[in-house]
Amino acid sequence: MLRKKMSNQTNVTEFFLRGFSDVRELQILHFVLFLVIYLVGLVGNLLIITVVALDHRLHTPMYFFLGNLSILDLSSISVIIPKSMANSLLDTRSISYPACVTQMFLFMFFDTAGLGILTTMAYDRYVAICHPLHYEQVMNRRVCVHMAASAWVSSLLYSALHTGNTFAVSFCGGHMVDQFFCDVPQLLKLACPDSDQGENGVIVFSACLVLSCFVFIIVSYVQIFRAVLRIPSEQGRHKAFSTCLPHLTVVSLFILTGAFAYLKPTSSSTSLLDLVLDVFYSVVPPVLNPVIYSMRNKEIKAALWKLTGWRLSMAQKMSLLRL
Repeated sequence: MLRKKMSNQTNVTEFFLRGFSDVRELQILHFVLFLVIYLVGLVGNLLIITVVALDHRLHTPMYFFLGNLSILDLSSISVIIPKSMANSLLDTRSISYPACVTQMFLFMFFDTAGLGILTTMAYDRYVAICHPLHYEQVMNRRVCVHMAASAWVSSLLYSALHTGNTFAVSFCGGHMVDQFFCDVPQLLKLACPDSDQGENGVIVFSACLVLSCFVFIIVSYVQIFRAVLRIPSEQGRHKAFSTCLPHLTVVSLFILTGAFAYLKPTSSSTSLLDLVLDVFYSVVPPVLNPVIYSMRNKEIKAALWKLTGWRLSMAQKMSLLRL
C-alpha cells in the first residue's frame, strides 16, 4: 500500500477517508441520511434545469445562469456523496490515489465555477435593476454565453493548477485524510515540512480570488439596494427584492460556509463536529439552492406547477387511451 522512500517520505498509492462512525448501525444511518440528502439535491436541481430548459418564459439571462448553477450544484454533490455512501455501506474508507486526485479536481472545479456563476448573477441583477433601459442590450444572449463559458473555463484551469500543486508535494504524514472526501486543507496536513510552499502560494491566490468575487457581489448589491429604495411603488420594491434575496441568500450560504471550512484552524484530530461542519460547507448549499430559489421565486413556482400539471394531464390521457 505504501512504498517507503528516503528521508521518511512515502509514495502514497491510496488514502483513507475519515468516517462518521465505526458502529455499523450508525454507518447505515449515515448511508440513509446521505441518500435522502442526495436524492433531494438531485430532484431539486434536475427540476430547476428542466423548467428553465422547457419553459420559454424562463429563457432570460437570470434563469440561464440559474440553470448553469443547478448543473454545477448537481455535479458537485455527485462527486463526493456517492463515494461516501459507498464507503459507509461497504464498511470501508479507502480511496485510490487517482480517484482522490479526480475527486478533488472535479469538486474544486464545480465549486469554483459556481462562485463564478454567482458573481455573474450579481452583475445581471445590478444591470437589470440599476440600468433597466439598457438591460437587453448589455445582457444579450452572446454576452451571457461568454460570461458563463468564462466561468467554466477559468475554473477548469484554476482547478488544474490547484490540484497539480497539491499532489506535487511529498506526503509523509500518513495517508488518513481528516475529511469524508479529498479536500485541500486535509491533504496538505499530510505534506512533508517545507514541501507545500507552492500550494501555499496558490491558497493565497485563491483567497484573493474569492475575496474579489465577494467584494464585487457586495458592491453590486449595495448599488442594487440603493436603486430599489428609490423605487416609488411598494409593489416595484417587493418585486425587485423578491428576485435579489434568493441570490443573496445563496451567495451568503456558499461563501460563509466555504470560508469557515478553509480558514478554520487545522487540528491534529478531527471531531464529529468538524465533519458535520464540513457537510454544511460541501453538501448543504447545493441541496438548499433549488429550495431557496423555488420558495422565493413566483416564476419558478409557476413553471413547476405548469410542468407538473402537464405531466399529470399526459398521464391521464395515456391511461384513458389504454382503456
